[in-house]
Amino acid sequence: MGTVHARSLDPLPMHGPELGVQADDIESAHIEPEPNQEVLENKDVVVQRVHIDGLGRTKEDLLTYEIADVFRAKNLIDVMRKSHAARQKLLRLGIFRKVEVVIDTSRGADALPNGLDVTFEVTELRRLTGSYSTMVGNNEGSMVMGLKLPNVFGRAEKLTCQFSYGTKETSYGVSFFKPQPGNFERNLTFNAYKVTGQFPWSSLRETDRGISAELSFPLWKTSQTLKWEGVWRELGCLARTASFAIREESGHSLKSSLSHSMSIDTRNSSILPRKGGLLKIHQELAGYTGGDASFLKEDFEIQLNKSLFWDSVLSASLWGGLLLPIGERATSIADRFYLGGPTSIRGFSMYSMGPQSEGDYLGGEAYWAGGLHLYTPLPFRPGKGGFGDLFRTHFFLNAGNLCNLNYGEGPQAHLKKLAECIRWSYGLGVLLRLGNIARLELNYCIPMGVQSGDRICDGVQFGAGIRFL
Repeated sequence: MGTVHARSLDPLPMHGPELGVQADDIESAHIEPEPNQEVLENKDVVVQRVHIDGLGRTKEDLLTYEIADVFRAKNLIDVMRKSHAARQKLLRLGIFRKVEVVIDTSRGADALPNGLDVTFEVTELRRLTGSYSTMVGNNEGSMVMGLKLPNVFGRAEKLTCQFSYGTKETSYGVSFFKPQPGNFERNLTFNAYKVTGQFPWSSLRETDRGISAELSFPLWKTSQTLKWEGVWRELGCLARTASFAIREESGHSLKSSLSHSMSIDTRNSSILPRKGGLLKIHQELAGYTGGDASFLKEDFEIQLNKSLFWDSVLSASLWGGLLLPIGERATSIADRFYLGGPTSIRGFSMYSMGPQSEGDYLGGEAYWAGGLHLYTPLPFRPGKGGFGDLFRTHFFLNAGNLCNLNYGEGPQAHLKKLAECIRWSYGLGVLLRLGNIARLELNYCIPMGVQSGDRICDGVQFGAGIRFL
């Protein structure tokens, strides 16, 4: 008998997403079922064998978990669907360059009349691959070069060496990634790194040398991460004019901390969502596993998005955090929160609000920030359906506060202090979405509630990043 179905499952694209189109932007067309589809769907079949051709260094036991559902298919359409799902799982492992599926009738002495054989034709990635790219952070850019050794031991492990040179930060590091067979979302990552950063708003230079180990796993509808990090930090003055408070912070310190992160993300896009929400909670405890930094740090992020009429979107965000020192030693400037700039409270200079000394900003131990946005298409919709869909206009209202707390006082006093001297701003602007990589904003800002010592950016302000309030 001939082939029932061969290579009708088109390979998934191995490149990044298109800049102008998100998956949510595409409306799925209604396909009328063909007359013979119902017959095929109701015909019982048995998957007798599943072959994987093209394996080199990959261990077969790893792939058994990914293709197990194919054997449970009951009819031809079900076989096609489960084979396509298995193919996506194989590509997700990051060890194959191409995966194709061939479905054929069973052959041989033990072949059943309704038996099928499914063959996955795979092409493994090379043992060593290189990459070169640019990356956009929070109002900074960097050049990234890396070497990857995929599938090091044959079970989807990955060893990565990376060097990054940016406008404010230079780093290099090595990481090893190990997923659990049959549960790719549950994985271990080990890192060793060195990072040197410059923070002109604080006249500070920081060099971190550290190692870390983290375990990521899904739990119900959440993504969880447990992490231990040990880092040797070296702080120094960026300029001779640095304030005495910055000079006091200079020197070496050792931080050893345990942290936990939890997130629930139902947004259709992390850069410019049209619907869905985000909840992120992060806790960090330092000092109990060694080191000379002792504190408890909590922060959270909430975002809600709602599609409205005329292709507009209403978005609301709330951030907050608290840093509690443990013991008599004060918290380090490297652990405190910072606020202000085109990615948080627009209309203020980058991280230039709150406690400061002689023009150098020292950060705060408590903060909150909220934002309300209305995103709309460009007026008159130029370039609709193409390049014009990358752009959106938005109207925004931001507010927040950053301060230090007296922990001898009660919660009511803390809330009162956070509610005093609120900085806020409003304005409008145009933003450009760079796929699901980053976004650029050009805004006209009107800062309000400016306090003594704050630096403002009244008028036009440019911002680039991946995380915006």
